[in-house]
Formats: sequence, structure tokens, C-alpha cells
Amino acid sequence: MDTTRHDISNYVGNADEFPILRHWDFFNHAGVSPLPRCGADALREFAAQYETRAYLDAGFYKRVDRLRESAAAMLNCDRAEIAFVKNTSEGIATVAAGLDWNAGDRIVTTAVEYPANMYPWMDLARRLGLELVTVPEVDLPDGGRGVEVGRILEAAEHPRTRLVALSHVEYASGQRLDIATVGRFCRGRAILFCVDAIQSMGVLPLDVRAMNIDYLSADGHKWLLGPEGAGVFYCRRELIATTRPLAIGWMNVINNQDYGHYDLTLKDDARRFECGTHNLPGLLAFKASLELLQSLGAAAIAERLKTLTDRLIAVLRDKGYDVVSPRAGESWSGIVSFTSRTHDHAAVARELRTKHRTEIALREGRMRVSPHLYNTAEQIDRLLANLP
Repeated sequence: MDTTRHDISNYVGNADEFPILRHWDFFNHAGVSPLPRCGADALREFAAQYETRAYLDAGFYKRVDRLRESAAAMLNCDRAEIAFVKNTSEGIATVAAGLDWNAGDRIVTTAVEYPANMYPWMDLARRLGLELVTVPEVDLPDGGRGVEVGRILEAAEHPRTRLVALSHVEYASGQRLDIATVGRFCRGRAILFCVDAIQSMGVLPLDVRAMNIDYLSADGHKWLLGPEGAGVFYCRRELIATTRPLAIGWMNVINNQDYGHYDLTLKDDARRFECGTHNLPGLLAFKASLELLQSLGAAAIAERLKTLTDRLIAVLRDKGYDVVSPRAGESWSGIVSFTSRTHDHAAVARELRTKHRTEIALREGRMRVSPHLYNTAEQIDRLLANLP
């Protein structure tokens, strides 16, 4: 694994590394990101190999194994605790389906989660008689909207609480939750802690050990700049043996290359959660993008995102928009959600796309802008100039 650090300034506005810059002012990395050149090159290499030589002398699985090491390093865990999943939903569903639940067990989450971190728990509550507690957003002192961590802890203090499931960064508000505090609370009370990290992994500091996270899931197609359908799932080593795989196939078992010898002994690391053949092209592109981010470092990327979003917010407020995203302390993220009291949000987004080749998103009645490290100050200024 190459640990060489690169200067982030070499990538800002670099259309050779990020070709999207030649075509769009793209601000929806909290949705689906464009591929950087390195990720697209990995897909092209895979296609050329399989078109002309199939799998012969490809060595792609060895590269995927190095991705496991890179993902583990990014999360500060052991490679044995990393599994590959198709998406964030698969990782969260593995936790939901993999534990032995009892009627009356309590799950605590927020009322503003992305559906991937809501429907599995709703399903358990309906089928098994679990209690699902959802903590709502409230108005915050800085004028934003968010979920108070104190209220999450208050809900989780109940003696029947079995698991707390939170997004590190909430998709609609952009609030970054203090998951280190929640993790410490949960570990001290033997409550399981499951984190959806799709809106933070790779661009904000994330340490599963320091934050006492038991399970974590993140697809690669947002801030990690990978393609859709390739992500990672972390399971704390001590929980691997007691968490059932979502599905059993030919790859979960210890002797998976001995096809005629059927031995249903599962692997003793996180690979037991991988039931079948990998999405090779997706993982190879994911590897290239993840390693690019790793070469820059989450701290440098976070600083860049703070600079861009601060620039955006200052003028948004001057133009009369209401900023929903919390910004106090460490609650900020790369997502800025805002509203207008006079303009139709859908019409604004449509005009930005069709007239100015500028892409933002609409979520929960809010406009949402999510720039990445390569976006320039000039792009932010164009967006602001084109907002009514």
C-alpha cells in the first residue's frame, strides 16, 4: 500500500485528474459522485483485460486484497474486520439480520436518517416486536436544524436498549453527529453501535477504535469517489463470530477453493460476510479512488471542504437564504442545506442544471450543495452568482 502524501492543491481545479471540471460545476457528492481519472482508468483497464485475455494473468484479486488493507487503514482497524459489500444497505442489513433479537429490545436512531438506516430497523420492529425510538431534529442555537446528541443518549439510557444506529453525517441537514461521545456511552453500557458512514468516510476524520464503533457501512459512490455498487462493511473483531452473514454462498467458508469438499465452516474474519464473487471492476475503481483520497489525507480534505462551504454560506446568508446545516464546533460537514422563503426550490435546481450546467440536489424540502476537494472557489462563486 503506497502511503505517499500528495499536496491537495495539485488537485484543486485539475481537469486532468477530475474531467468533470470540463463539463459541469458539480456539487452533488452527497448523492452520486463523478469518477476521477484514476477510477475511470481502472474500469478501462478491467474492460480491456477481460475483452482480450479474460482472467488470465490479471492479478485483479490481489489488488482487491490490497483495497481491504487500504480501507482498514482509513478506518484504523484490522484488515480482518473489513468485508466488501454492494452498498451501505447491505452492511446495515447484515447487522439487522445477523443478531439474535428478543421481543422488547430497543433500537435508537434519529427521525432524519437516510432510508438505508431506517427500513431494516422498522422491519425488525414490525416482525419481532422490537421498540424503535427515533429522535427528531430541533432548532439549534446557530440557526440550523439538527439532532441533539444529549437527547440520543437520553433515549439510549433505557435498560432495554440493544443498539444505537446513526449516520455520522445526516444526509439532508449535513449535521455531523458526535459519534465519539455516543460510542463511548454505548461501549460503557454494552450497547451495540452501528454507524452509516457514507457521508463522511474518506473526507472527515473517522476512527472506529477511538470512536468505539461496533459496525460501520459505507458505499463508495459518494465522497469516496468510487462507482456505485462497491462499498465496505466493518465488524469489530469481537463481534464477528456472533454476527450471522446475511447470506451463505461459496465464498463465506474456509475451504472455498476446494469445490468438491463441502465444509460449512465459516471464515473466522469479516470475509465470512462475503457470500459470492466480487464486483471486480467496481472494487478496482473504488480502490483507485480511495487510494487517491488516502494520499491526500482526511484532515487536509476536511480543511478544504470547510473553506469551500464557509465561502458558500457567507454569501447564501447575504442573499437571504436560510442555512439549515449546523456549523458550530465540529457539527459541520461537506453538505450545506439551505432554503428560500421566496423561490421554488425545484425551479432553482432545474435552472441551475439546464442554463448553467451546475448540479445541486433537493432533499427533504431543502436545496443541498456538497462540493469536493477538487471544486474551485470560482465554481462556488458562479453558483452563488446564479442563485436568484
